[in-house]
Amino acid sequence: MILTTAYFPPIEFFAILAKNSVVFLEARERYQKQSWRNRCRILSANGPLDLRVPVIHGEDLFHTEISAVRVDYSTPWLAQTEYAIESAYFNSPFFIYYKDDLFGILDSRPETLWELNLRLIKFFCDKLGIRPEINETDVYQGPTVEIHPKKPSAYEGKPYWQVFREKFGFVPGLSVMDLLFNEGPESLCYLK
Repeated sequence: MILTTAYFPPIEFFAILAKNSVVFLEARERYQKQSWRNRCRILSANGPLDLRVPVIHGEDLFHTEISAVRVDYSTPWLAQTEYAIESAYFNSPFFIYYKDDLFGILDSRPETLWELNLRLIKFFCDKLGIRPEINETDVYQGPTVEIHPKKPSAYEGKPYWQVFREKFGFVPGLSVMDLLFNEGPESLCYLK
């Protein structure tokens, strides 16, 4: 199984990890805009909200391997992201248990998008209780499953409790943090 890297990946990403003991992340692909590679979707008080990691745009960004794309910390996106996550999930049952470790990863300011995403993926795997062997590709092979925000998902997860369910009903396609903050240790049952 080969997946692309993702920033606070969607639940579908972790459902795949939960069902596969060995997974490869495509490390040799070129950077692509408008993908989960540097964005995620959460549920805020105003509805679904996309959060993005700005990357350093050189003249060759779209010819750079994803594993070498650098994060741009020259804007206040990090503080804005942490504020948005805290505002959206402060009232969720399990946010308080995961917040410090999660924000610690963000506050460590990994240099590359690859490193940031890998740390987040491993954090969520650990908290969800899944232990896939995660490897990176040595040569470009392309993903065997494409998870993209602009393409319909093949994943049909069942509804779970969400903070703003009374306002919006169940909203699918969110980052795995929505599942973890709302369901905590029961998240693994949802994924399987």
